[in-house]
Amino acid sequence: MAGQFEALAGGGAAVALDDVEISILRSLAVQLMELIGPGDEPAADEDPLAALFAEGPSEPPSDPALRRLFPDAYGDDSEELRAAASDFRRYTENDLRARKREDALAVVRALDSLSAEAAGEGGAVLKLTPDESRCWLGALNDLRLTIGTRLEVTDDEDSEQLYRLPDSDPRKPMVMAYLWLGALQESLVATLMP
Repeated sequence: MAGQFEALAGGGAAVALDDVEISILRSLAVQLMELIGPGDEPAADEDPLAALFAEGPSEPPSDPALRRLFPDAYGDDSEELRAAASDFRRYTENDLRARKREDALAVVRALDSLSAEAAGEGGAVLKLTPDESRCWLGALNDLRLTIGTRLEVTDDEDSEQLYRLPDSDPRKPMVMAYLWLGALQESLVATLMP
């Protein structure tokens, strides 16, 4: 089980993680939440019905990683499509941001509870319910998209070149995280397949 998710009887998944892996995953999830930010959420005392209809941003984010996490719904080939993409973003981005934050927070909470249970043991087995597994899958995907954007990975050829980076390349730690997250994501997908 070390390093990859395995299916649990009755649904869900489990993976053995050591203390370093727990720390890295937690740090990456926290950084993801910081990158995503709070968005344009309504105030806590605002009418819940009005909050459902709150409008979000209409322009794509300037950060390339955020543009990858929150892409335009339509191509920008024409003024009409740009307007449609703007409208779509206005009504969907806040919910998408909230879901992405919830997924990353689910990772942090699971790792925090695991860290408390495994204090001083050098690692532990993380067991996820089916719902938690889906949150983890979303967060792992978002982390890979973000890191891949930072590494300027745009296609399979770029991804293959990452394997050939020399150890002296300053991108190597980020590449190792990208590849590791990919292996985790792939094994988690396999556990969720019927």
